[in-house]
Amino acid sequence: MASSDRWECSKGMQIDVLAVGRLGERFYRDAVEEYARRLSRYCRLTLTEVPDLPAPENLSERMAERIRLQESEALRGKAPQGAVTVALDRRGTAMTSEEFAAFLGIHEMAGKRMAFLIGGSLGFPAEFTAHAAHCVSFGAMTYPHQLMRVILLEQIYRGFRIIRGEPYHK
Repeated sequence: MASSDRWECSKGMQIDVLAVGRLGERFYRDAVEEYARRLSRYCRLTLTEVPDLPAPENLSERMAERIRLQESEALRGKAPQGAVTVALDRRGTAMTSEEFAAFLGIHEMAGKRMAFLIGGSLGFPAEFTAHAAHCVSFGAMTYPHQLMRVILLEQIYRGFRIIRGEPYHK
């Protein structure tokens, strides 16, 4: 996948997914491409990657915070002007799929562009999530940040299906 890929249709809202790191494994890329294809019926989607920084296991907390800050600033620099920013962080607000669909629907109805931000393996610094318009949690568990892209795209797809009353959601 290129550092910025776009799947578009002529109608629908603009959704940007900005993530730290590249999708390394083919199965992650395949899943992202499949959901991007499915989403093309509902929205214009842009996927943007920024480089992740090396984070060895024995990092001091000071160095870990420095990496979190540098990666989050790289994401902030790529976020589209005027977009509603949504940081994905386990400290954020948890939602059911129906609540997430309503959240998407409110922004779609308002004609808003949304930018979902996925941090690197060390996550986001607290001040970064505090400056996002919204901070959303997909649960208290930790997920690989590459897998989080797949989970996010699946939930966005599920959300559009729920909003439109189309079969998919169980």
